[in-house]
Amino acid sequence: MQLWGWGELKSANGWSADRLFLVDQDNNIFGAVQVLYKKIIFPFRSLAYVPRGPVASEPNREELLSLLAIYIKKSRHSVSLMIEPDTDDFTLPKGWLKSSEHILPANTIILDLNKTETDLLADMAKKTRQYIRKSSSSGLVIKTVSNIKDLNDCLFIYKETAKRSKFSLHKEKYYYDVFHKFKDNSRIFAVYDQDKPIAFLWLALSTNTAYELYGGMNNIGHDLRANYALKWHAISKCKEWGLDRYDFGGLIEGGVSTFKKGWSRAEAELVGTYVLPTSASYGLWAKALPLGRSGLRKIKSLLSQR
Repeated sequence: MQLWGWGELKSANGWSADRLFLVDQDNNIFGAVQVLYKKIIFPFRSLAYVPRGPVASEPNREELLSLLAIYIKKSRHSVSLMIEPDTDDFTLPKGWLKSSEHILPANTIILDLNKTETDLLADMAKKTRQYIRKSSSSGLVIKTVSNIKDLNDCLFIYKETAKRSKFSLHKEKYYYDVFHKFKDNSRIFAVYDQDKPIAFLWLALSTNTAYELYGGMNNIGHDLRANYALKWHAISKCKEWGLDRYDFGGLIEGGVSTFKKGWSRAEAELVGTYVLPTSASYGLWAKALPLGRSGLRKIKSLLSQR
């Protein structure tokens, strides 16, 4: 979510984005951060949000964040700056507050793709290994989705999945924007039965990390346990491509998380969400939130839409 394409995607869908670099006098880059902004009600202007960032080594993080705070206050006048770093160890400058609210879950499953396939399989639940073998040996065909027709078929499955599991979706345009603006940083794998997708898995890819964005399956895919063969195919491909990490995209309550937990005995817990007040009106904003829980849920929904 620090990829350039993610900023392009969000900028086309009601947000704006800044890309900033920490440099020395010789323009050597020591850190980078993509900040997303969402307009909110007057007089608070906007919220500034850094998903899974900033990107900097530990010696440079504090300086980057300190300079970023100055930039936000002087140039953007946002009421607050929120970050959700992609690490389990992060030192923050003074003034940052641990937030009980989050946009992205801090708990997730992250596979170490430097492990051998044998070790990855050994770390899974027995039932997961069984279903991988069973679905992989059933003659299912897995291909990369590369055209709009197959994308539309996957989106149809996604709508079915959302209705069945009772979660909300973006408008269709959003997913087309992901498909076009992410380009080589996006991969969609689908399981086919008689030339029609029955399950799909959509990944975002950075230099070293694969991140699960979306996925779903229809009734045929469910009966064939197609999601097991599909996910193992995606993991194997990411390992083949030389990536280091495979992030399952967070754990939330329900059946999906039960399925995810079967792929590793260890859960990863990232540092979570931190907020820095960047406006004198932050106190009013913080007091106003508990008075309008429906408004808070709406804002959180807007922020958390991937």
